[in-house]
Amino acid sequence: MDRSSGEDKYADVIWLENLELNRLLGGKAMTETMWRCDQVRAGRLYNRMMFDTREEAVQFAQRMQQMEPDQMFSIEAIEARQVWN
Repeated sequence: MDRSSGEDKYADVIWLENLELNRLLGGKAMTETMWRCDQVRAGRLYNRMMFDTREEAVQFAQRMQQMEPDQMFSIEAIEARQVWN
Protein backbone atom coordinates (compact mmCIF):
# COMPACT_ATOMS: atom_id res chain seq x y z
CA MET A 1 0.00 0.00 0.00
CA ASP A 2 1.45 3.36 -0.97
CA ARG A 3 1.37 6.41 1.27
CA SER A 4 -1.33 8.27 -0.66
CA SER A 5 -3.72 5.31 -0.42
CA GLY A 6 -3.27 5.21 3.36
CA GLU A 7 -3.85 8.96 3.57
CA ASP A 8 -7.03 8.61 1.46
CA LYS A 9 -8.41 5.95 3.83
CA TYR A 10 -7.54 8.14 6.83
CA ALA A 11 -9.30 11.12 5.21
CA ASP A 12 -12.41 8.96 4.62
CA VAL A 13 -12.47 7.89 8.29
CA ILE A 14 -12.12 11.50 9.46
CA TRP A 15 -14.90 12.58 7.06
CA LEU A 16 -17.25 9.90 8.44
CA GLU A 17 -16.43 10.80 12.04
CA ASN A 18 -17.07 14.50 11.37
CA LEU A 19 -20.37 13.69 9.66
CA GLU A 20 -21.53 11.63 12.64
CA LEU A 21 -20.36 14.28 15.14
CA ASN A 22 -22.33 16.91 13.22
CA ARG A 23 -25.44 14.69 13.44
CA LEU A 24 -25.02 14.12 17.20
CA LEU A 25 -24.57 17.84 17.92
CA GLY A 26 -27.72 18.80 16.05
CA GLY A 27 -26.21 19.72 12.68
CA LYS A 28 -28.04 22.36 10.69
CA ALA A 29 -31.48 23.74 11.43
CA MET A 30 -34.25 21.16 11.15
CA THR A 31 -36.35 21.24 8.01
CA GLU A 32 -39.66 19.62 7.09
CA THR A 33 -37.92 17.16 4.76
CA MET A 34 -35.14 14.74 5.62
CA TRP A 35 -33.27 12.38 3.33
CA ARG A 36 -33.01 8.68 4.13
CA CYS A 37 -30.06 6.78 2.69
CA ASP A 38 -30.44 2.99 2.84
CA GLN A 39 -27.35 0.87 2.39
CA VAL A 40 -28.18 -2.63 1.09
CA ARG A 41 -25.91 -5.65 0.77
CA ALA A 42 -27.07 -8.96 -0.72
CA GLY A 43 -30.66 -7.73 -0.77
CA ARG A 44 -30.76 -6.94 2.96
CA LEU A 45 -30.76 -3.60 4.74
CA TYR A 46 -27.25 -3.10 6.08
CA ASN A 47 -27.41 0.48 7.36
CA ARG A 48 -29.78 3.44 7.37
CA MET A 49 -28.64 7.04 7.77
CA MET A 50 -30.67 10.24 7.90
CA PHE A 51 -29.50 13.54 6.42
CA ASP A 52 -30.75 17.12 6.47
CA THR A 53 -30.05 17.70 2.77
CA ARG A 54 -30.04 15.60 -0.38
CA GLU A 55 -26.48 16.75 -1.10
CA GLU A 56 -25.26 15.24 2.19
CA ALA A 57 -26.98 11.95 1.42
CA VAL A 58 -25.56 11.79 -2.11
CA GLN A 59 -22.05 12.64 -0.91
CA PHE A 60 -22.28 9.92 1.76
CA ALA A 61 -23.49 7.32 -0.75
CA GLN A 62 -20.77 8.21 -3.25
CA ARG A 63 -17.98 7.97 -0.68
CA MET A 64 -19.29 4.71 0.76
CA GLN A 65 -19.65 3.26 -2.75
CA GLN A 66 -15.94 3.94 -3.31
CA MET A 67 -15.02 2.14 -0.07
CA GLU A 68 -17.52 -0.72 -0.39
CA PRO A 69 -18.47 -1.24 -4.06
CA ASP A 70 -20.55 -4.37 -3.31
CA GLN A 71 -23.28 -2.31 -1.64
CA MET A 72 -26.28 -0.61 -3.19
CA PHE A 73 -27.66 2.72 -2.00
CA SER A 74 -31.07 4.32 -2.24
CA ILE A 75 -31.86 7.90 -1.28
CA GLU A 76 -35.41 8.94 -0.49
CA ALA A 77 -37.03 12.15 0.74
CA ILE A 78 -39.23 11.67 3.79
CA GLU A 79 -41.13 13.98 6.11
CA ALA A 80 -39.15 14.79 9.25
CA ARG A 81 -42.15 14.01 11.45
CA GLN A 82 -41.96 10.37 10.29
CA VAL A 83 -38.53 10.18 11.88
CA TRP A 84 -38.97 12.05 15.13
CA ASN A 85 -42.56 11.24 16.15
